[in-house]
Amino acid sequence: MLSVTTSSAIFLSACSDTSLQADTEVAADLSVFEGCYTVSQDEPAQIKVSQQDDTWVMQMKEPVTAKRVWDNPEPLEIIDNSDIPQFFSIDPDNVDAVIGRPDRVLVLAHVKPAYANIDPLLDSEYLSYIYRGANTIYRVECDEVNTDILANPHANLVIDNVDDSI
Repeated sequence: MLSVTTSSAIFLSACSDTSLQADTEVAADLSVFEGCYTVSQDEPAQIKVSQQDDTWVMQMKEPVTAKRVWDNPEPLEIIDNSDIPQFFSIDPDNVDAVIGRPDRVLVLAHVKPAYANIDPLLDSEYLSYIYRGANTIYRVECDEVNTDILANPHANLVIDNVDDSI
């Protein structure tokens, strides 16, 4: 009887919650980031994220004068969900993947679709942190068309002097 009780106790302790948690933890699916992004749905792609040689990389769109569409690929790395509060004001439980540059100048987060649908502050499943500022970004079709993203839209605007005497 004593050996049956001891065997049961050993068997039950082997099935503790901690071992079940370790088995059910799944690595983030970074494929949700593959594609192109922009800050407005009406603008051409500005950032491209892709996988090259088993490494995730990002590229920025170049100005027309560069004579190429995308700049050189920069490596990206997985960011732990516990680091999310450094970049975004969202509960890490509502984010399923985070990736960023090693210098953390750019960090992208994918919000769980169910949460993105119920949070009125989110109109996209993607968040970006670009040098101290966080914003929603949009996944758009990738293109291979040069766009002069550095053009000054006000270059031909003439502003009259303001009369301070009034």
